[in-house]
Amino acid sequence: MSHETRQSLEKDGFRALFSIDAGRVVLRSRRGTEMAASFPEIVAGSAQLPDATALDGELVVWDAAGRLAFERLQNRLARRGAGAERAAGEWPAHFVAFDLLRLSGTETIRWPYWRRRAALESLFAARRLVAPWALCPSTTDPDTVREWLTWSSVEMEGVVFKRVTGAYQPSVRGWKKYKVRETSEAIVGAVTGTLNSPRTVLLGRYDDEGRLQYVGRTTTLAQTASVAVGGLLAPGRGGHPWTGWTFTAGWGSGETLDVTLVEPGLVVEVGVDVVTPPAGTAPGPTTPPSTSPV
Repeated sequence: MSHETRQSLEKDGFRALFSIDAGRVVLRSRRGTEMAASFPEIVAGSAQLPDATALDGELVVWDAAGRLAFERLQNRLARRGAGAERAAGEWPAHFVAFDLLRLSGTETIRWPYWRRRAALESLFAARRLVAPWALCPSTTDPDTVREWLTWSSVEMEGVVFKRVTGAYQPSVRGWKKYKVRETSEAIVGAVTGTLNSPRTVLLGRYDDEGRLQYVGRTTTLAQTASVAVGGLLAPGRGGHPWTGWTFTAGWGSGETLDVTLVEPGLVVEVGVDVVTPPAGTAPGPTTPPSTSPV
């Protein structure tokens, strides 16, 4: 690890920009969606901050076991008014700040990252900020980063590397990400593309009652992997557990996939993101490095 970079934890939440100006709070997603009405606890928490201040960070929700609860966070976006207030009490969100864009009217985006980070830490200390505010851990110590990478899904999904001399950039340009991944086994239940040359593979696992439940879809297969997997597949027979099911391209997507059901007799080993996903979805893009028939 270079001394020119600083490492921060990446959590499984919504990237968000927060600002307060003359008492007016703005909380926007990376795509510009206004979210303040859905997270009244963040609006209320703005009283802890100086006016004319802006932060970059992530909205997260933790469950009772201390795990990131992305599904709860996602469900809160549709809540407004009294519903949002109830949700804030049941599943409070936190704003995990990792960058400082403005402080008491002073623009900081052209400051080098090390200076912005020092000012952000000073803001948390001087104001004694408490929930819903949280400071994203950051370090230049390689041993600390190695420890983070052992934490698995409880706290993080990866590590972000930033140049300490870099000015603020609104996107992730200038950042390098390392995503924590694990390997796991799943059963091929369907494919997109053709049976002999699948483009992607739809994966399932059996639940406690012996039903094959869909857990996710791979990224696009390389040609060699497509040929190898295609040579091991057989067309789905009558009574396939996914007959009549509809599959979409991703979380929240309305795009329906054209799939071919296959006989669920092939197990693949896949690499997956470790952060726990919403129920009924894959943990993240998967790749099938090896296969074996059952």
